[in-house]
Amino acid sequence: MKFTFLGTGTSQGIPVIACNCPVCTSSDPRDNRTRTSGMIEMNNQFVVIDTGPDFRAQMLREQVKRLDGVVFTHPHKDHIAGMDDIRSFNFRQQKDMDIYVNEITLEALKREFYYIFEEIKYPGVPSVSIHKIDELVPFKVAGMEWLPIPVSHYRMPVLGFREGGFAYITDANHIPDRSLEQLKGLKVLVLNALRMKKHLSHFTLEEAIEIVNLLQPEKAYFTHLSHLMGRHEDVSKLLPPGIEIAYDGLSVEI
Repeated sequence: MKFTFLGTGTSQGIPVIACNCPVCTSSDPRDNRTRTSGMIEMNNQFVVIDTGPDFRAQMLREQVKRLDGVVFTHPHKDHIAGMDDIRSFNFRQQKDMDIYVNEITLEALKREFYYIFEEIKYPGVPSVSIHKIDELVPFKVAGMEWLPIPVSHYRMPVLGFREGGFAYITDANHIPDRSLEQLKGLKVLVLNALRMKKHLSHFTLEEAIEIVNLLQPEKAYFTHLSHLMGRHEDVSKLLPPGIEIAYDGLSVEI
């Protein structure tokens, strides 16, 4: 299995509009972050987690020619806004796109992309096949078995996912005990770490490190970084062995 970080930034991305901070003006390409999402490849099957506002650019950058499914974590705009661009895969593959969603995310998709779900559709709109998923109930996508793991994003329920020895948790500031049990024995953990200072709905760097120390995966990568975290090079020096800051385009073999 291969996991590619399509995007590793917050809802604003980096650089942030009109910001002249050291991160937003950095010449290090690792500090240029599109909105957070990822892609799993296994047995020539490709599944994307979330379609943020930068979905089109991410697909072009990674030269993705085939997409077998989209799994959504939660309904916030920076995780769903690019779904219209799945229509390119509809045209190329001549089939509906399989999307995997819980009820609250499906409601948001129906609001934001109402034209996809109308009975009489305008020609050329995206075409989807909906698969509803529930917390801690395994489901199959593109030949892979995924487990939806509930976490909290302040008051919003968010789904993380585990596939074999890999788990992906974004937009969270709390992982309940029952979910922590499902995250033991990992080879690779991807976890959000927003910034240094306390935040209402995201883990800080220190909190994310504490979660990694608790779960003891073989390797951990932090994603969903704000420009307030600091430059990639500087933050990397603060990390214990076995933990890395992810960046856009990074691919990991699992």
